[in-house]
Amino acid sequence: MTVIATAGHVDHGKSTLVKSLTGTDPDRWDEEKARGLTIDLGFATCRLPSGRDLSFVDVPGHTRFLRNMLAGVGAVEGCVFVVAATEGWKEQSEEHLRILDLLGIRHGIVALTKLDLVDDDLLELAMLDVEEHVEGTFLEGAPVIPVAATVGTGLPELAEAIDTLIDEMGPERDLDRPRLWVDRAFSSSGAGTVVTGTLTGGTIAAGEDLYAMPGANGARIRGLQSHHRSVSSIGPGNRVAINLTGIDHSDLRRGDVMIRQGQWHDSAMVDAELTVLASLKHDVSRRGAYAVYLGSGEFSAKVRVLGPDVLPPGTSGSVRLYLDRPIPVLPGDRYVLRERGRDETVGGGQILDIDPQLPASKATPDRDVDRMVRERGWVEADHLSKLLGEPVEPTLGRWLVDPAVLVETTERVRAAIADAGPLGLDIASFDEHERAVIATQPDLHIDQSRITVGEVRDPLADHPWITDLEADPFSPPGPDGVDRGEVRELVRRGLVVEQDKVFFAASSIDKAARLVAGKLAEQPEGITVAEVRDLLNTSRKFVLPILAYLDGNGMTRRREDLRIAGPRLPEPD
Repeated sequence: MTVIATAGHVDHGKSTLVKSLTGTDPDRWDEEKARGLTIDLGFATCRLPSGRDLSFVDVPGHTRFLRNMLAGVGAVEGCVFVVAATEGWKEQSEEHLRILDLLGIRHGIVALTKLDLVDDDLLELAMLDVEEHVEGTFLEGAPVIPVAATVGTGLPELAEAIDTLIDEMGPERDLDRPRLWVDRAFSSSGAGTVVTGTLTGGTIAAGEDLYAMPGANGARIRGLQSHHRSVSSIGPGNRVAINLTGIDHSDLRRGDVMIRQGQWHDSAMVDAELTVLASLKHDVSRRGAYAVYLGSGEFSAKVRVLGPDVLPPGTSGSVRLYLDRPIPVLPGDRYVLRERGRDETVGGGQILDIDPQLPASKATPDRDVDRMVRERGWVEADHLSKLLGEPVEPTLGRWLVDPAVLVETTERVRAAIADAGPLGLDIASFDEHERAVIATQPDLHIDQSRITVGEVRDPLADHPWITDLEADPFSPPGPDGVDRGEVRELVRRGLVVEQDKVFFAASSIDKAARLVAGKLAEQPEGITVAEVRDLLNTSRKFVLPILAYLDGNGMTRRREDLRIAGPRLPEPD
């Protein structure tokens, strides 16, 4: 089901036209019916000649209710622009058209209403008037359909033109990132909390959880309706009513957003393009009380012009918008900017960056991915996907990396490892970005947790101290004159065994264990310390650490003054 909006000057027959097409009066309030004036958004549905279902969002035309009009057109892509043939182009016709243009709407039809109240000459003049005013806008060349809604003249032609319009609009993209701007929130008898809006970005289904922003209030979808029919799921581009559990309707309001948790980045500061209306009578600067209209929401905002101090009428530039609350927006979202003090539409445009990194004095925003990566250096692909609204592929590990930053990181890592000498560096000394770079360097090797440059070879395997330890295996020399770092590394790698501050070559301990195993094979009842001392031809200073090591590693067990075989004692030579 496609959603389109009406637009146009007050009392030009928008609601009457919708009622004639759909059979539903979009004016819901008693005050609207009594005054014959649309005050708030109205909604109606119909089936087109093609068999497709269509939803109308009928918006107020009076300038006093412009904020309600803005709430209705923020999530649609097409419109029926209504101009009365009896009056022609009016002030609100112009403002509505400029607003639709600023919001990026590119598909529309003009319905020239009240055909039954004018003669042929006036009708021709009205059509020329419309053509003149829409020149240079998205409505230039759009069909202009004369209609008399009260008697049905022209309605079949209008319905067929809407069918063609929908073909031109094409289907809404499903990015599996649903977002619904709430335009109504109320409590329904027997159902509870209900919100309505136009769904974009993805499909939702009964039973799944959504979150209302701002506030991240969680709620579960109890039921879904579209076109007054219950559905189990519904895709983007449709009007939908969502029955929610777990949240009260008083906690929701127009302008809130229903999303899935974890898919969006919400921000109160965004960089945006701003096109200033040529009809404005003054420059746009940071001075003023502004309101940003985005989706169905109205947000108080401060404006900072990026670059020049002001933007004159009819020009475009970049601005930083400071909103009164964080909202889940995306680059490409369209907005309208109004100045509250003067009660006038200033301009509008599209969001460019929802997470600005540079100060306003240096920012040059656009929607280029390379710029976003460059300003961040390293950015996780998942996070960038949230900032862009579309999936992106990482370039290194789970990140996208600016090429210049990657070169600098690689050079820094390689220099640090080279400066460390043959022992290399512990991998724990590098952060996660540096470790990702290390994985891309084929000549950097990791032995256990040490990183070195060159061949995979243990630079300590032939250490001269090990040669000295092995030369006198059971009465070894101490580490005098040996670098302390090398001593620690030899012990860590298991090339040297330290026990009670005495150092042995690992091969010496293995040799001692096999000699003890042979003696215990002859004396299974056990051997004394003195017997081990004589067996190894050493002194008590060295035999006690050797036995302590064998005991501690399960190769021997102490039984009073004797040592007996342990479960891990090796076979004798």
